[in-house]
Order: sequence, then C-alpha cells, then structure tokens
Amino acid sequence: MDRTQGQAHPQEPSKGAAGAAEGPVPPAPAGPSASSPAPAARVVTLTAGDFTLTVNPVDGSEIEPRRPGTGGGRPPKRDAASRTARDAAARPPALPGAAGPAAPLLGREEERERLVRLLARGRSVRLTGPAGSGRTALLDAVAADCAGMAPDGVVRLSGHGHQQPGELLQALYAAVFEASLERPERIELLARVRDIGAIVLLDDLEMGGSALDELLRATPECAYLLAATPDTRAPSDDSHLEEVFLGGLGRTECLQLLEAGLGRALTDEETAWAGDLRFASEGLPLRFVQAAALLRQRDELNRLSAEDDDEEPGVFEERPRDAAYVPLPTLAEGAAPAELLASRASESARAALRIACALGGELPHHAHLPALVGDTHADAAVAELLAAGLVTPVGTRYRLAAGVARQLEEAGYGDTAAEEARTAARHYAWWTGHASVAPERVAAEAEAVVAALAGADVVAAVLLARTAAPAFAASRHWEAWERVLRSGAEAARKAGEVAEQAYFHHELGVLALCEGRLDRARAELEASIGLRGALADKRGTVAGRRALALVADREAAGVQVSPPLRLEPPAAAPVAPPAAPRSSEAVTAALPVAARVAPVVPVTKRAQTPATLSEVFEEAFPLNPKPAPAPIARPEPPPARQSRRKPALLAAAGAVTVAVLGTVVALAMSSSDSESPTGGGPAVSSTPTSSLPGAPESSGNVPAPAPGATDPAPESTAAQPEQPPGATPSSRTPSRRPSSTPPPSRPSGGNPTPPTPTPPSPTPPQPSPPDPTPTPTAPTTTAPVPSSTV
Repeated sequence: MDRTQGQAHPQEPSKGAAGAAEGPVPPAPAGPSASSPAPAARVVTLTAGDFTLTVNPVDGSEIEPRRPGTGGGRPPKRDAASRTARDAAARPPALPGAAGPAAPLLGREEERERLVRLLARGRSVRLTGPAGSGRTALLDAVAADCAGMAPDGVVRLSGHGHQQPGELLQALYAAVFEASLERPERIELLARVRDIGAIVLLDDLEMGGSALDELLRATPECAYLLAATPDTRAPSDDSHLEEVFLGGLGRTECLQLLEAGLGRALTDEETAWAGDLRFASEGLPLRFVQAAALLRQRDELNRLSAEDDDEEPGVFEERPRDAAYVPLPTLAEGAAPAELLASRASESARAALRIACALGGELPHHAHLPALVGDTHADAAVAELLAAGLVTPVGTRYRLAAGVARQLEEAGYGDTAAEEARTAARHYAWWTGHASVAPERVAAEAEAVVAALAGADVVAAVLLARTAAPAFAASRHWEAWERVLRSGAEAARKAGEVAEQAYFHHELGVLALCEGRLDRARAELEASIGLRGALADKRGTVAGRRALALVADREAAGVQVSPPLRLEPPAAAPVAPPAAPRSSEAVTAALPVAARVAPVVPVTKRAQTPATLSEVFEEAFPLNPKPAPAPIARPEPPPARQSRRKPALLAAAGAVTVAVLGTVVALAMSSSDSESPTGGGPAVSSTPTSSLPGAPESSGNVPAPAPGATDPAPESTAAQPEQPPGATPSSRTPSRRPSSTPPPSRPSGGNPTPPTPTPPSPTPPQPSPPDPTPTPTAPTTTAPVPSSTV
C-alpha cells in the first residue's frame, strides 16, 4: 500500500527467488477483517508422544491415542548432505542488494585457538563478552575450524528468548534426527538426545543455574560453546564449564578494522579521532563497524558535493557556490551513532527501522518489507542496515544491534509504534493463513509475529492468533504456539469473540495434554466445552469431550502406574521385659531398629478402577484405613508409681530433718535453764518491779501504788520467759489490752512460786523458741508516776 496516498498497488509477479521463497506478496497490508471467511484448511498430522495430533485450522486440533504401528521408533540421523543443508538453513538468508565490506576477525587469534582446543578435548566452554564484542563472528570462525571433529557435526542454535532447556533440546533433536512430523515426549526425548555426539554452538544464551545444568546433563556426549553477556545468570559450580572472557580490541586492531570497513587508509585527523573513540567505547568492534559506516557516508557526501562544484549552476538554480564540507563526527556521535546513521540512510531503511522499533527490535524478513513499507525495492534496506552496523544476525533472522533501539526511540522513531504494529499484524495474519506458506517459514518469523501480536489492537490480534497458531503447532514450535494462544485468548475475551475464545482454550488444553500437564488440560478443556455449549457448537463440544476423556484416562493410568505410599504400623517382634524400671526413652532405645521404623508399603488397590477424582483421593488417602494386625504386647515400666514415691520420700526426709533440728534446739535451751539457779545468774526478787527484765529501774522516790490497785508483779514475773545466757533482754512496751486467758490464782503468802522446768516436747519446734513455763501470761500494768514527785 502507498503510505502517502493510501491506495493499493496492483499485485506484481514474482520478484525472484527471494520473493518466491516467502510466498505471494499481499495486495495491501491492511488485510482482511475479523469477520472474513476462514482460510484454506492446512491439516497436518503429528506424532506427539503417545498421541496422534491432527492440527486443523478450521475446527481446532483433534487428539487421539497413537495408533499401533505408527511412530514410536527411533528415527535415523541426518547424513552429510542433510547436515550441510541444515547448517545453511541455520544461518540468516542471503540479502538482495549491494553487500557491504565483510568485517575481518582481528585480535581474536588466541581466543580462537583456545576454544578449538577445548572443544576438541570434549570440554564445554562459556564465552562471555559484552554486547558488540564480536561473539557471533568468533563463533562462525570456530564452527569452520571444528567441522568434522564430532560424529554428528556442528550444530548452530540460538538461545534468544529461551529460559528453559526444553525447546533447546527439541531443536537439537530436530537438527540431528530426520523426524519432521514427530515431537517426542520428555522421557523419550531425553533418551534420544543422550546419544547425540556433536559440537553445539549456542549463541545469545539467556539461561543459567539449574536450567543450564539440566541442558548439560541431558546431552553428556556433546561439547558446548555458550556465548553470553556478563549480565546473564552464571552457571552453577557443578557445571564444570571453562570460562573465556572476550574484551575489547587494542588500538592497532581498531585502526585496522576501521580501515577495512572504510576501504582506504586513514588520515591523521581520522586516526586521532579513532583513538579517542576507542577510549570512549572500550574497543568494542561494533562501534568501529558503525564508525566506518559514518566515515563512508561522510566521504559520499563530500564526493557528491565536489562533483556538484565542477558543474556550472543553472540559470534558475539557487544553490551556494561554496562547497559544503562535512566534518568528522563528534565523539558523542561516534559513541551513539544510530541517529546520525539513520538520518543519512534511505527512506526505505528508515521505514524498516520504525517497524523494528514497533516490534521490539525484531526486523521482519526482507521479503515482507515491500508490503510493509510500500516500496518495491525495500527488500534491499536490510543489507544497507547490516553494513551500517544497525542490525545484527540472531539465528536465522536480524535484530537491531545493542543500544540502537534506545537511541532511535529517543530520536522519535517510536512515535508511530502503534500504527506500525497494527500494519504488521494484519500483514502477518494474511501471510500465515495462506495455504502456500509452509509452517517452517512461519516458525522462522515467530519472534516478529509474537511481537506484532503484542502491539496490535484486539481485532487484529484475534485474527493473527487464529491463523498463526496452527502453523506454530504444525512446525513443532510449541513455545511460540502457547504464547500465541494465550495472547489470542486474552484478545478474544476483550473483543467479545466467544467462539474464538473457546477455540483458544481448546487448543491450550490439547497442548497441555500433549505435554503431560493434566490439571491445566482439564481446566482449559472444561472452559472450552462450557463456551461451546453456550454457542450450541456440537462439533466443537464433541471434540472437547473426547480430549477430556483422554485426560481422565491419563489420570487413571497415572494412579495405577505410580500408586501412592502410606505408612502402616509394623508387626513388632517380642521383647523381653526389662530387669529394672526404666524410663520410656530408654525402653524405646532398647528396641531393635526393625521394630521402631515403620516400613513403606503400597496402597492395596480396589477391585474396581476409580472413575472420579474423589475416589482417586479416597484410594490414595483413605478415611478409614485398614486395621493392622495387633502387635504383641510388651511390658512397660510403671512410671506413675515411681513418680508418686519420689515426692513422698522427699517429704518424709524433710519432716525428719525438721524434728531433729527442733530436738537439738530444745535440748540446748533446757541445759541453759538447769545451770541458772546454781551459778551467778539473776535471782528472783520479791520486789515486783525489779523482776521485770525490760522495765526501767525505779528509784526510792517512786511512791507506793494507790490503794485498790492490783499488784501485777507476780504475774509479770511469771509471764516473762527466761533469756538464754549472753542474750540482751528486749525492751517492749506492755500492752494494755487484757488477755483472753484468765489469770492463775495466787498463793496466800503473796510470794510467787518459782517456775518448774519441764522436759522439751518431741513435736517439731515453732518459729519462736519454746516457753519452758507452761503458765499462761497475765496482763501487766505499770503505775503512772505522779508529776509532783519529779
């Protein structure tokens, strides 16, 4: 379509081998709408593990168990001629137009020899270098040196966009074996790739750690050369990979690379500029490929300006007579040259750069550019961009070089990204659905198709996903198949296309069933059956129920083949009773190991195969397990009696200790009381006031007590206990509150009876010392002293 007038060009005949290889050119990239009729059916039958998959673009894929005698055998390996064709197909296609000068491999002789030597010994190597350091060019040279070393030759793979080893193993299997219509399941795939002996060159590696270890373990007979950037996840310590770092070039190599790209010797000014550029770019070869393109464009502009000066201007021509000399680029333009290079490129090349920015850096095949750009000679733009260093080969396609997309977006090349993505989506929807396009050619454009699908509107996205999904399934590129199906299901949901949404869910269920993800397959197929039931689509509903029945069969087969495990109590051996009471831990430790460990036994199967999910779980985890045979009883020590006896013994010992201490104290006090009358102890006085140990001494001026007052001397004398020898009597204020105990009777003579010592009591002593006199204490009062006497 003419991008200026919006008119469709008439369809042209074939433009040569390049155009014919990619199918017919569409009359207009606008393409059909979502309501257009379905394309011509392109039915492909594949063998996927234990299933036979029939890819039908109209009604959806049909899956059934593999028929006896079809598939299952090991396919033959490729011969020398087939490997040569395979290697040619793994490289980017030849580009039309004038090819730029080929950049030589400079300054990499040491790394090249080391890599070849390690690969010849069967060692795997990880080549690490920044983007633009020339890893791909070094891999090409190593591939040429290693030809004929391995029995299965040299295999070139691209790791761009692969985070798991599954698709890489499938690509390796397809590159070595002649199996165009077979995709083995995982177990069979691992068994077949284990016998592959090849040198595998894996460029643009994006995975590491356990995923990389799985890839290396799956192919023990292969030697890998892995090219990655420093920000890629590092391999684990168990991978045993040799590390080779690829740095920048020296000053001499940078000048030689610049002269080779320019085609002439450098001037002194250009040499000084190149030295500054090497310091700023750290000697990356990509920067000097781009710098050579800048100098070529400068020479072309100055040459054209010099030719114009030789001609006389016309009468009506308005142009200055002074020549416009183009100076050298600045150092900033040399370090980020994408904007300057694009401004001096052709219009078709700039339009291709806008499309690449809209597709996330992916550049479509050169045969699609005339339809996408609107120029019949736009297919030569890829060679122009490659010579300028703006694009770089990635596998069988081209992408924008490192840093170019960001520089172009800052220059405004991404402003029309939505329009360019919609145009690319409608073009790819027409192209992928055409019956003359083989599925392998669609798989080669997988990244560009997925990028166009992500940037298109919902109507174009549904149409593109509907036509591209069967092609990816038939080409066994199932990672792109799943991505397209998920994007299509989301776009159909937003657009309200229920029939298309049911189709995408059905295809996702079939894909999950082929990969062994039964839970996901059941969920997707049930969603598809529900949507098709609402639409009264009987044919689609029947196809979904057939696939769902296969899911149920696989679930039942999985339960029968791999029964769950459970623990059952063992039949304990007889154990002799212990000679002495021991703790429960000691008894358990004394048992033999066979009596303490429960053996693992499989669950006994039912008489009938479970048909529902609840029966499967009931068989795996029974609510009422089968009772085990009763174990032989063995005597156990009575821990409860021992636990009660120990506190009782402790209490008895405490009581005996307290009784002994009380007896000792009582005996000591009784011995002191028996020594007091015979020694020089205090005698009992007849004066009442002098017998009180805590009362103050009275003088002779104290009057006699008043008549009628009670004499408390005998009671106070009898109530005060004896103090041990050497103890200080405590002064205590007498209490005026009468005691509840009645006072004892006094003898008629008026003199108090001396206390009679009694033997100590055998009961345990109280906190205070025992009183040797059992006579109760009488209340004592002190007569007040008159103030007149003082």
